[in-house]
Amino acid sequence: MPETVHLVDASPYIFRAFFSLPESITDPAGAPVNAVYGFAGFLIKLVETEEPSHLGLAFDRSLTSSFRNEIYPEYKAGRELPPAELEAQLDACFELAEAFGAAAFIDDRYEADDLIAALADRVVREGHGAVIVTSDKDLAQLVSERVELFDFAKGERYGPAEVVEKFGVRPGQIADFLALAGDAVDNIPGVAGVGKKSAAALLGHFASLEEIYDSLSGVAELPVRGAKSLRRKLEEGREQAFLSKRLATVAREAPAEADLEMLAYRGADPERLGTLFETLGFERIKKRIPRWR
Repeated sequence: MPETVHLVDASPYIFRAFFSLPESITDPAGAPVNAVYGFAGFLIKLVETEEPSHLGLAFDRSLTSSFRNEIYPEYKAGRELPPAELEAQLDACFELAEAFGAAAFIDDRYEADDLIAALADRVVREGHGAVIVTSDKDLAQLVSERVELFDFAKGERYGPAEVVEKFGVRPGQIADFLALAGDAVDNIPGVAGVGKKSAAALLGHFASLEEIYDSLSGVAELPVRGAKSLRRKLEEGREQAFLSKRLATVAREAPAEADLEMLAYRGADPERLGTLFETLGFERIKKRIPRWR
């Protein structure tokens, strides 16, 4: 019988908790634990509303240690590093996920997106479905008839049709789209002078970045605004385009091997979670845990 696996991109929800809750939420030693507290609240609400049968969470180890930084040091260079007060809570968030009963994944070289991609691929190969819980548009490239994107904070769900409606391209073209238009958030350069509308227009005529460059001589004849100058921009930006696609493409080979049994959600571990909450100084929130082993 096909199952549905919920795969959570943890970082956006940890960051959201840290910046939305006051640092006056502290542990018995006086250290801020607002990010952990808010993240716990998110997990509680997720399990309450989605009632997942299978649950996995993927975490980012660092903003600067991805294999993408090895091929392009400026990758994510525009992002501010997490404040020390947040960084000090990341290990506790990972421990919380495991104590909560979820399978948790983290790696030094691969990002949470990559780990989710690897897990989703295996789930689909085995005949199951996945719901990817994230606010990261890059993961729209994984959407298919069996994989749904769920922006939990906004309550928005994306299947293939919704991805096309939002981005103007098919899920399988998201990396090509970012290769052309770039992504300022992750500092993916794209092709200079090519914006989102032009990128979507090009991918309406060509299936991929590779096909665009294989047919570059025909770009000037396309019924696209500024087609002649667009061809020149593409010619000049070839190297940046292919670099950008490599940066934007999720690494499905990431080391996140887990079968359906490992991803089964059986509820929170009373002893482990109780010990962690005692260390953190959390009392009332323990009563809100929706499922225990």
